[in-house]
Amino acid sequence: MERILADVAIIGAGPAGMFAVFECGMLKMSCVLIDALDDLGGQCAALYPEKPIYDIPAHPAIEGGALVAKLEEQIAPFNCAKLLGRQVTGLSGESGAFTLTTSTGDEIKAKAIIVAAGAGAFGPNRPPMDGLAAYEATGAVRYYVKKREDLRGKRVVIAGGGDSAVDWALALQGIAASIAVVHRRPKFRAAPESTSQLDALTASGKVEMVVPYQLHALHGTGGALESVEVADLDGGTKHLPADVLLPFFGLAMELGPIADWGLGLDKSHVAVTPSTMQTSLPGVFAVGDICTYPGKLKLILQGFAEGAVAAHAIYAIVNPDKALHFEYSTTKGVPG
Repeated sequence: MERILADVAIIGAGPAGMFAVFECGMLKMSCVLIDALDDLGGQCAALYPEKPIYDIPAHPAIEGGALVAKLEEQIAPFNCAKLLGRQVTGLSGESGAFTLTTSTGDEIKAKAIIVAAGAGAFGPNRPPMDGLAAYEATGAVRYYVKKREDLRGKRVVIAGGGDSAVDWALALQGIAASIAVVHRRPKFRAAPESTSQLDALTASGKVEMVVPYQLHALHGTGGALESVEVADLDGGTKHLPADVLLPFFGLAMELGPIADWGLGLDKSHVAVTPSTMQTSLPGVFAVGDICTYPGKLKLILQGFAEGAVAAHAIYAIVNPDKALHFEYSTTKGVPG
């Protein structure tokens, strides 16, 4: 149980929340990071630490875990307090004088709040299949891949039609013994370049494309998977030899108590004014995947920019009697 006083409380320690610490720190505002996960990094750390990300400026490719490590290094000079493994449960007060409480009894007093909660308290959308829990318990069915080496020599079946399904089919090349991709239609909702690479691997026989099919049943004993049964649209079925099933059907977003703060929700997202990133509640801002506004793109790089916008808007709340004179980092350096 902690008692913390900070200028800005940031809810969510994913990339957007971490970079918001840097932007606030550059304006000499103290921060506390709060996250339900036990580690920094949000989805990057929990879902795809070894998955390459290609749209981070100055990094042609960087794995999720490496990006988190670089961000942690970047915010280190600001000595940000970190409250991990707990959920924010309560909010009271007003702009300039908020009090937050957490599931572990912490009390945080802050002048402003940045909600950077990503997908909220996220969890996978599980396929409705009998006996699923037994295979989840052994790792035969898993929704995240933390280490590609864990799947070396395994017969892998991937289900889904989005970026995660396509990206992992590509990433497991040369590692998995075999890869089959199950999707209910031939068209994938993934980056065109990635889809083209998958098509090339399918043409060369390195990936088996199982379309149009859907997951139907799991077969094995004692939690050890032997095959995945799939069904076509006419009810015909076939069995795919498998040691591991990776179902990628997206995340179920759950905002938790934040949903009751009166922030002006728009389909489980928090609506903001893009010029400031402020929500409908004065003093509370939102950045990253959790927020929405016209033209919003769910990209990490946009979350970074939103953190900078929010920090500059918050400066007036933290320092009501001071004018903010904009300076480039090349001029002022990193404050001590």
